[in-house]
Amino acid sequence: MRSLESGSMQLIVTSPPYNIGKPYERRKLLQHYVEQQARVIAECVRLLSERGSLCWQVGNHVESGEIFPLDMVLYPIFQEHGLRLRNRIVWHFEHGLHCSNRLSGRYETILWFTKTNDYIFHLDPIRVPSKYPGKKYFKGPRAGQLSSHPLGKNPGDVWIFPNVKNNHVEKTLHPCQFPVELVERLVLALSDGGDSVFDPYMGVGTSVVAALRHGRVGYGCDIVQEYVEIARERIRRLRAGTLRTRPMHKPVYDPSLPYGGHR
Repeated sequence: MRSLESGSMQLIVTSPPYNIGKPYERRKLLQHYVEQQARVIAECVRLLSERGSLCWQVGNHVESGEIFPLDMVLYPIFQEHGLRLRNRIVWHFEHGLHCSNRLSGRYETILWFTKTNDYIFHLDPIRVPSKYPGKKYFKGPRAGQLSSHPLGKNPGDVWIFPNVKNNHVEKTLHPCQFPVELVERLVLALSDGGDSVFDPYMGVGTSVVAALRHGRVGYGCDIVQEYVEIARERIRRLRAGTLRTRPMHKPVYDPSLPYGGHR
């Protein structure tokens, strides 16, 4: 990261380790984990452009059965750098580990920060279908006209995407891979064509794939060489037109299939 130019990244999006002992991390005291995160976040702030966005996607750290929501734990670090929180986005998914002594976790969060009040945000590319697309004004000067936006509605701050489990089309050997469609929504909303997108915990290259797919320049780094090689292979397949990903606008459920047809 130190070799990259200050202010060169329009969008930084990542999902760092949660300090829960996964194969790609070394579990440490929560205080030491936070100190390590603070160093990476400081470099990210340096790299972020003045009109840029930083998106930090996290779940919970778990210690002796007690959960520590990492967005709450890490928020003061971003605040110290003067970043402005625009949304706390909830990513909801249906499947995960089942708990026996507390409710099973079925969401994680994305903290979306900007450096200034003058930031890039495009709503139209990420609109979703309106619940009542044919609804019209029934009185006043616009009576009879459509009351909803023709491209759909604002997707809101609760996003429903399947997480990448064994039956997911994007699944690799990474144990905590996140879906391309989640990053695509951020890329389309928070950057322009040709902009640079960076992921400091690249894993198997999901953020880079999402950036390249939409005409951005993707940067990423990771300490696990095997993940880096998988990322390179995914990029090769993307350029060859053979990389399979779940489409961003595909419904999670198909009511015409048995039991709702989870996709």
